[in-house]
Amino acid sequence: MQVLAQVELRLDASAVDYVLLAVYFVFVLGIGYLARRSVSTSLDFFLSGRALPAWVTGLAFIAANLGAIEIIGMSANGAEYGMPTMHYFWIGAVPAMLFLGIVMMPFYYGSKVRSVPEFMLRRFGKPAHLVNGISFAVAQVLIAGVNLYLLASIVNVLLGWPLWVSVLIAAAIVLSYTALGGLSAAIYNEVLQFFVIVAALLPLTIVGLTKVGGWQGLVDKVTASPGGAEQLTAWPGTELTGFTNSFLSVVGLVFGLGFVLSFGYWTTNFVEVQRAMASKSMSAAQRTPIIGAFPKMFIPFLVIIPGMIAAVLVPDLSAYKASGEGAVDYNDALLLLMRDLLPNGLLGIALAGLLASFMAGMAANLSSFNTVFTYDIWQAYIVKDKPDHYYLNMGRSVTVGATVVAVGTAFIAAGYSNLMDYLQQLFSFFNAPLFATFILGMFWKRMTPTAGWLGLVLGTLAAVTVFGLSEGGVLDLPGQGASFVGAGAAFVVDIVVSVLVSMATRPKSDTELVGLVYSLTPKAARTASTSGEDAGWYRRPGLLAGIVLVITILLNIIFG
Repeated sequence: MQVLAQVELRLDASAVDYVLLAVYFVFVLGIGYLARRSVSTSLDFFLSGRALPAWVTGLAFIAANLGAIEIIGMSANGAEYGMPTMHYFWIGAVPAMLFLGIVMMPFYYGSKVRSVPEFMLRRFGKPAHLVNGISFAVAQVLIAGVNLYLLASIVNVLLGWPLWVSVLIAAAIVLSYTALGGLSAAIYNEVLQFFVIVAALLPLTIVGLTKVGGWQGLVDKVTASPGGAEQLTAWPGTELTGFTNSFLSVVGLVFGLGFVLSFGYWTTNFVEVQRAMASKSMSAAQRTPIIGAFPKMFIPFLVIIPGMIAAVLVPDLSAYKASGEGAVDYNDALLLLMRDLLPNGLLGIALAGLLASFMAGMAANLSSFNTVFTYDIWQAYIVKDKPDHYYLNMGRSVTVGATVVAVGTAFIAAGYSNLMDYLQQLFSFFNAPLFATFILGMFWKRMTPTAGWLGLVLGTLAAVTVFGLSEGGVLDLPGQGASFVGAGAAFVVDIVVSVLVSMATRPKSDTELVGLVYSLTPKAARTASTSGEDAGWYRRPGLLAGIVLVITILLNIIFG
């Protein structure tokens, strides 16, 4: 998106738009200031004192994911690939979110761990804990860089400031409220940001569909464009996966995206899990990802459809899609559509929505990074046994440090024309092997501590190897095929290594694994309450998950 500073992409914002943005920023910083007053311990700062209701954590859960991946990355994918991008939601998110709520949250919440790496510490010991803590910390500053880069790009377009100035200003805004109020500030801002994002993208989608001639007009124009009618059906998604064979493409989507990448991201990524762990009860923690799944099903219509509209309606982007050359790229799809379609006032709301999405994503990265770095690296291995207030102050300092590092990683993201390629590659490195270790360790009590860390390391190396072979031209994996294959390789290598090593090393005793392994944990300990604040059919995690699953299947049938 290095072209965003060019005059032809400058958005024609008026005083009305700037006033709307200013009001939004006052609210954001005000929430950070108010949240600071409720922070007196490290648990308040890192996990909101485990006191938030399910509807708040549920909306925050989904808003934390409404960063660069959803807004710019998915609209870019929509412009490039069309409807197959829906798989990132209906195959690559919702099933894993339901699994997290029903199966895994009772273990996370019931064990009262403060982070995902801390769960690894209890299950596998210090080596796996340290490997997971470091890999997670690295991933978060890289992904925070993506959100920061895109946030700065919007400021750059809006005001015409140099990109490096925009990066610093954007970083300062997010840092101010995250360092002030910790997770509570991030979560309550994410709830606000969720509604701002919907208010921004819904008018853009409606105006875009009207301009293109309704749904049938979009179908006709996409059919006549490069990529053709294949972009109007989700399956088999050969362009997206990079596989020419339809069967292999479906296998890649279901196993690589739907199982390994998706379950790896949603069930073990502390950015998301942290929101559920801030809930006031186990039932609320289970409902958090399930409540988030309801809007998650319909977000594609607000991000992918505008991308498809931009690819056929905006001449600059249409020319780029046909030739692969030009002054814009797929990451510009939403900005171009906003520039061409939205009047002043609506433009201000849309800009606030984009800024909200990137701030939500970056704040989520920072709030999870500071928790893992402080608890799982600093307190566990560097400075132990200090008073709680020391770690509270350390968390604020770490937030500042992570923001500085993210400023540097923001410029790595600048080298990618489709940021989803970059992000999916990161997930194949960090999330896929972690999911393999988690799922095996949770359901197989024989898995040993040595297998825990060795499987993680070799699984990650397998994904990095696939990436290297693809970049070097040894493997022909266009699109996002390299990340799908890399994730699959990481998962399989991790499982094989873990099984072989477990057979040759000593496991923990059964008594040490109660609450950490499914078969050794009493059913009562992993069953949420159904009385008091958790009473009512509409608060039953299993029933809510069933409703979401049925709707998701129907959406796959209708748009498949």
